[in-house]
Order: sequence, then C-alpha cells, then structure tokens
Amino acid sequence: MRLIGSGGEQLGIMSAEDALRIADEKGLDLVKISPQATPPVCKLMDYGKFRFEQGKREKEARKNQHVVEIKEIRMSPGIDIGDFNVKLKNAQKFLADGNRVKVSVRFRGREMAHTDIGRKLLDKFAEQCAEVANVDKGAKLEGRNMSMFLSPKK
Repeated sequence: MRLIGSGGEQLGIMSAEDALRIADEKGLDLVKISPQATPPVCKLMDYGKFRFEQGKREKEARKNQHVVEIKEIRMSPGIDIGDFNVKLKNAQKFLADGNRVKVSVRFRGREMAHTDIGRKLLDKFAEQCAEVANVDKGAKLEGRNMSMFLSPKK
C-alpha cells in the first residue's frame, strides 16, 4: 500500500505490516484514504482529532446556512387600504429577510360568489411587491382560500 505521512509527505509503497508498525511507533492511526486505488492509499493521522475537527467544521457550516421559511399573510376580500398597507409592509420585510411569502385571501359565506375581488386583491399585492419579489405561483383558488407564492429577487 502507498503510505502518506501525517504532514502530507509520501513515505512510499510498503506492506500493510510495515505501515502498521510505523503508525504504532509514531502513536498515530493508519486510515485508508482510497481503498480502490492500485495500490490502496493510507495515511497516518490522529483519527480522534480528525473526527473532532470535522464535526467542528460541519457545526460551523450549519450555523452559517440560512433556512428559507415560508411566511404567510392572510387577508379577506373586504380588507381596507390601511390594513392592506400593513400586510404589504410585513410581506416586504419577510422578503427582504430572504423568506418566501404565501399570500392568501379567505372567503367566508357569500364572499365565495365574488372570488374575482380576491384575485384583483392578490394581483394588486403582487404588483406592489414587484420590485422586491417574483411571483412563484399565481393566484389559485383552493377550497375557500385563494393563494399565491412570492419569492425574493436575488
């Protein structure tokens, strides 16, 4: 097998027994790096320390990654302009944070006969958010709710 030292230097090609003996002398572990290669490649390293540092790197990567959430904004067809503007401002804040937004309009009772009002409301909402968001899914009626998805522009 080909043996690589703890510093990355090549120690040459030798038998498995010789490699194990060298690892014992140095107080290190013999780890197979590439068993499919001809000859197989092994490295001398402190495996416990290697695992610890690998775990530390993974933890750091998890800490730095941002999970995209889906935030929901709910409205009714009879929403007033002031309330609409508050919902719009909240949606823009969510989009600025890098989250997706689901905007939904809930129809109750006889409002189901006027789903066109809800569609106009969602279209107006999308138009107002146009500079910070793209429309992923347009307005679609599902049961008593009409919803659309917005995602932040890159």
